[in-house]
Formats: sequence, C-alpha cells, structure tokens
Amino acid sequence: MQEGGAITISNIYGYIRVSTREQNEDRQLIALREMAVPEANLFVDKQSGKDFQRPQYKRLLRKLKKDDLLYVKSIDRLGRNYEEILEQWRVLTKEKGVDIVVLDMPLLDTRRGKDLMGAFLSDIVLQVLSFVAENERTNIRQRQAEGIAAAKARGVRFGRPPGPLPENYRSAYHRWKAGKITGAAAAKECGMALSTFRYRAKIFEGSKSP
Repeated sequence: MQEGGAITISNIYGYIRVSTREQNEDRQLIALREMAVPEANLFVDKQSGKDFQRPQYKRLLRKLKKDDLLYVKSIDRLGRNYEEILEQWRVLTKEKGVDIVVLDMPLLDTRRGKDLMGAFLSDIVLQVLSFVAENERTNIRQRQAEGIAAAKARGVRFGRPPGPLPENYRSAYHRWKAGKITGAAAAKECGMALSTFRYRAKIFEGSKSP
C-alpha cells in the first residue's frame, strides 16, 4: 500500500520480455531484483518473433495503479518498434499515471523532473532512443540477410542436408540426360517428385567427377 504518497515495496513492479531466439531472462531478472522488485511483482513474457500477444504484460497493465513504479531493463522491452514503444510509454505514463525507470538509460526515469521541462526532456530522450533501438534491429536484420547471401554465394547450403540418392539414380539420370527417357519417367523410377529429381540432378552435376 501507499503511505502518505510514498512508494512502498508492494507498489514496485518489473517487466521482462525475451523472444525464443534470445538468451534467457536471467540478465533482466538479476537487474530487476537488484532494484528490490518483489518476486510476485515480476512479469515475464517469452514469445516467438511472430507472436506478440504478451499475456503477462496485459496482466501487469491491469494491476498497475497511479503512482506505482515500473522497472524495465531496456526501452525495447516495451515494444517491437518505434511506434509501439511510444504508444506503451504513453499508456503507462499518461493513462495509468505510472512512473517508469529504464535501467539501461538513467535519463529515462520519470520520477525526476515532474515539471513541464522535465517531462519534455524525457519525451525527447525517449523518442531518440526508440528510434535508435528500432534502427539497430533493422541493421541487425540487414546484416544477417547480407551474411546469408554472402554464404550462399560461397556455396554454403542452409537447411537439412539432402538424403542419400537411390541406388538407381545414376542410371536414370544418365538415360534422362541422353534423352532416352523423360524427366517424369526418370523421377518415377527413383520414387521422387519431378521437381525433387531435377533439384537433385543439379546437385549431382555439381558434385560428380569430370
């Protein structure tokens, strides 16, 4: 409970979000526990990149009351992109009347500067950081795509390696290349779909000795 407007331990919350592709939540948990956030007030969402339902965040929103204090490790825990982060910041600070502390960025602490200038500076910092966070994610995705493209250009193959060829593949392949049978007939002999037969033919042609 709040006593005389002061924040008590029961009014302190923490939110953690990790995707299934990220490291586990331990780093964020340690940081929030150092802020004396009670275990019962820690809300953790784990999700895939496609799923952004965040059931624990929704539970947290229902619990938060005016003048409660919310800790997050970094600003991008609040959303996937620039617009989403700004919208959640607005909901939390303006609609719910909650104070937010972003541990990785001490300037983003709404307990400081409750006057108009303090709020103005906080909003500017938030917009800049949200843009930087989204831009970094975009750059990471671009670097990953460029790395995959470069690897493919070097002949690196992704995905599951193809299984062994059937014993009669070589014979069917040579008769098909010689025009003695159709591709459909050769694929049927090998127990393959025509597209699979042709795909494996390209691999076979690249690997066979001259």
